[in-house]
Amino acid sequence: MNKDSTKTRDRYRMPDKLWKILRKQLPKVSKEKKPGRPRAEDRKVLDGIWHVLWTGCQWKSIQKEWFGVSSSVLHERFQTWQSQGLFEKLFRTILKYYARECRIGWKWQSIDSMMSASPLGGAKTGKNPTDRGKCGSKIHLLVDQRGAPLAIWVTGANEHDKWSVDDLVIHIAAQRPESKQHLCADKGYDFEDIHEFVAQQGYIEHIKHRRRRNEPKEEPPPTGKKRFPARRWVVERTFGWLAKRRSIATRWCKKSQNWLAFIFMACAEIVLGLILG
Repeated sequence: MNKDSTKTRDRYRMPDKLWKILRKQLPKVSKEKKPGRPRAEDRKVLDGIWHVLWTGCQWKSIQKEWFGVSSSVLHERFQTWQSQGLFEKLFRTILKYYARECRIGWKWQSIDSMMSASPLGGAKTGKNPTDRGKCGSKIHLLVDQRGAPLAIWVTGANEHDKWSVDDLVIHIAAQRPESKQHLCADKGYDFEDIHEFVAQQGYIEHIKHRRRRNEPKEEPPPTGKKRFPARRWVVERTFGWLAKRRSIATRWCKKSQNWLAFIFMACAEIVLGLILG
């Protein structure tokens, strides 16, 4: 084993700060001694799961010497914690921490989606119209003005972005205040029903206009008219952060819940990074 491969694996271990927060969310384990091998340490298991998140490798490719845990135990523990909602709880806990330390930037919010290839198929996949009809999935995000994810939704790649707006707004993982809030989106969301829904939710919408057939080109705004600076780039930056994790850039999970668990873990780390600066 060369030194370079060791450094690479160390780089993909769960950060200590994130582990300290997640440790408090883990289910309590009985301290009674039982026959058989002792239970694998949760920290070692999470390091192995973190390695899969970043590298996108198969569970069975992980060797026991790397983390002191077999691949079957890693996968079984991941499935159990996912079914218990542990990773979503981690995301919500860190978002509360972010709200206390930095205050959520409610004034300017942005919404968008990202395509991910899904070679193995499974629930919430579909033919990607931008990738020659190959199987894929879509991650939809609603972020605050710093790019911190506030809501996450997963669909098939063939589902239009407009159908996920209500799911994102309704499933925001924090209590929205009654202050004035702006929502930014690209022209893929320029539909009458989306405008109506966004207005009903109390947003001031900034949705880029989608030019219709035979519609004349839009004239430049008159001199002196107030123009807002670009705000939607923060959601694109967040997707750039997510795409660095290979298990998210390419979906290898047949179960959509497992893939969503990886996304919750990644978003939790992103929010924590915004807190720590």
